[in-house]
Amino acid sequence: MLSFAEYSQFFIGLLAIVDPLGAIPIFLILTARQSATVKRATIRLTVLSVFSVLVVSLLLGEWILEVLGISINAFRCAGGLVLLLMALSMLESNLSAPSDINALQEDETVALVPLTIPLLAGPGAISTVIVYAHQSHEWSHFLLIFAAIASVCVCLWLTLIAMPWLSKHITAKTIAMSTRIMGLLLAAIAIEFIAGGLKGLFPAFAV
Repeated sequence: MLSFAEYSQFFIGLLAIVDPLGAIPIFLILTARQSATVKRATIRLTVLSVFSVLVVSLLLGEWILEVLGISINAFRCAGGLVLLLMALSMLESNLSAPSDINALQEDETVALVPLTIPLLAGPGAISTVIVYAHQSHEWSHFLLIFAAIASVCVCLWLTLIAMPWLSKHITAKTIAMSTRIMGLLLAAIAIEFIAGGLKGLFPAFAV
């Protein structure tokens, strides 16, 4: 079992990675051609897909690493680097959007690609879940990680269903500011990941 502060760190870190507010502009662009009914279906499918990807990472992530012969410390370093790159991008507020408007879909399939993967539940979110899941094998630990994942998905769902209101009342500057704050928190967590992985890979250098 981890401490309450560590579970809180996991929840905040995962929420920063998923970044529901930062996804609003991209979501609006990708669903521009959709009717209100299809948009609701897209929201449901997006949240369910993100939840499914993260829960599968929680349950099978460590086993997949064992099959591939990858140590958790090496994966922690790699995941930390991915998170650090994401954090630097968030600090610059580089919100990427599709360059080809003709690529937009009128159905809910955009919920899977690119909304779920790689935007919301990409390598950063998956690696974060796997690294934290590895730190204990007690059922209570997995239940708390599961509860944090579910809470993040609830936050995502609430943000997306409030999107019409948010798009009218939240400015681009507000979204950029929140994204940069999340990016700063994520950078700190990434450094912790890398430091922990290096200590595991090179125990002789650990203080």
